[in-house]
Amino acid sequence: MSTNISKEKRDDLIEKIKQIRGFISAAPQDENTGNLLTYLSEIEKDIKGKKYGLVFEEHREGIDETLAAHTPVLTEEKDLFIDKGGQMNFLIEGDNLASLQLLEKTHKGKIDLIYIDPPYNTNNKDFIYDDTFVDFNDSFRHSKWVSFLSKRLAIAKDLLSINGVIFISIDDNEQATLRLLCDEIFGETNFVSELVWEKKKKGSFLSNSITNIKEYVLVYAKSIYSFPGLIGEINTKVETYPCINAPNKREIRHIPKGIESKYKEKNFRLPKGTEISDTTMSIVLHSDLVVCDGVLAEDLLIEGNWRYSQEAMAEYATKGELYLTRDLYLRRIVTDARYKTMKDILPRVGDNPDITYNENFDINNLFDSGWGSNEDADEELRLIFRKQKLFDYPKPVRLIAKLIAAYRNKDVVCLDFFAGSGTLGEAVLKLNEIDNGSRKFILCTNNQNEIARKITYERIKRVVDRDDYKTTLKYYKVDYVPISEKLYYEYADELLHHIQELVELENGVNFEGNQELAILLTEDEVAEFIADVERLNACKKVYLGHDVLLEGEQEEILEAQQIEVNIIPEYYYKELDA
Repeated sequence: MSTNISKEKRDDLIEKIKQIRGFISAAPQDENTGNLLTYLSEIEKDIKGKKYGLVFEEHREGIDETLAAHTPVLTEEKDLFIDKGGQMNFLIEGDNLASLQLLEKTHKGKIDLIYIDPPYNTNNKDFIYDDTFVDFNDSFRHSKWVSFLSKRLAIAKDLLSINGVIFISIDDNEQATLRLLCDEIFGETNFVSELVWEKKKKGSFLSNSITNIKEYVLVYAKSIYSFPGLIGEINTKVETYPCINAPNKREIRHIPKGIESKYKEKNFRLPKGTEISDTTMSIVLHSDLVVCDGVLAEDLLIEGNWRYSQEAMAEYATKGELYLTRDLYLRRIVTDARYKTMKDILPRVGDNPDITYNENFDINNLFDSGWGSNEDADEELRLIFRKQKLFDYPKPVRLIAKLIAAYRNKDVVCLDFFAGSGTLGEAVLKLNEIDNGSRKFILCTNNQNEIARKITYERIKRVVDRDDYKTTLKYYKVDYVPISEKLYYEYADELLHHIQELVELENGVNFEGNQELAILLTEDEVAEFIADVERLNACKKVYLGHDVLLEGEQEEILEAQQIEVNIIPEYYYKELDA
């Protein structure tokens, strides 16, 4: 029997705490002894706490200080609006923790798919913490990375829909740490897979050990019980499958008369007890096999290693999907779509090496073509910006597009809160073009070195123009309203000025120049709207502030005009509560 040494040590400490508590309780009581007893209770609680999982030193970022004293708001950069029709998409510039807090108000439980490519903490100045690069000399570099990511992943989990999934790219530097962190946040049972992506053909010639040509993509579901899975191939061709599978146990099946026979003789009989076999399968007749005019004339009992249950065989026979072969075996005609789940290896080149990277991949067979490489991603950016090495280690569009395609839903909301060069945005646009989908995306990125405007946004703008994608993009910037030393009514009006952006973000709409929509946040605005006959006649939908009360006559007018009324959620700015 094994001994839990850690538990013995904890029990010993708890026993010592009890002794100390007894000494303090026996002493004259005052404020100090009361505080000491409280401290002891807190220490005891910590000792008894969870002892398995990821342990790290929690760090506080500058953005935490900002958010403690401010409420983040969105302001639209209207001159960056892209209007090409199609789905409404969003790009949010700002610290992604603030962006995620805003998305909690508009998209909690509404994001279907998240893909992120966070900093890998490689010691090569890829991870900035509080405006400082974290390098090998920082003794808390792992804890800072976990602390940084854990806060963001916790919100990401809340954003996912019940069927949702998150993909996280990572390499060897923090792969093990990330796996433990995700087990803790999403739940170990919601782990789907750890995909291995072949990111390049050859490793660095500077490597003096193992040549590294891979990265990982961790996959977690919001709920493994509701997750629809990831499908790599959908086969819609009419095929025939054998009804025998040699490894299965032997059982007797009842085959109803009336199924077609393709045996060379149109009329024949085989007696009960006959064995029909070859090198891979064997069946034994438990009743006479009688065929008349190419059709099974009597019900048949056959012993074999069956692939299908009795219920399934009866159903297939009724549907005309079963037949006797030329060798007197049973086969099934399959017309339904067949689904093959994803493989956990994402090779640079697929099963068909003749398919080049620039060709559109087959949406129904993700295995046929490759998943792209670092070199492909570099070339994609070079062709867009006409510059070499504009961005470090971008991901290829095909990798992200195929991950999204494997989810097998054309109408989803996709989020990337480490948007970087904007690959997910282009991947969504390309995928919609391939399969006529209606997927939407939200990209969040900071503007360090003007990446949001000069790379993320510019990339989307250029590929939309180049490939004539039908899409619309709103560009928002995160700003902050100070609230810590003010009463709510001192900043309420300022927050109300930013409600429109949240309504647009949640509902995928645009109020600017749109006569069919109206947003009314005060009683005065309602009165002005009702009085404006031209505006009233053009409008189809009104978004109404949650605390605005319509008068009876106003309700009647809106109803007569068949104007849909949507109440703006009161949780948009809980800070407005008195």
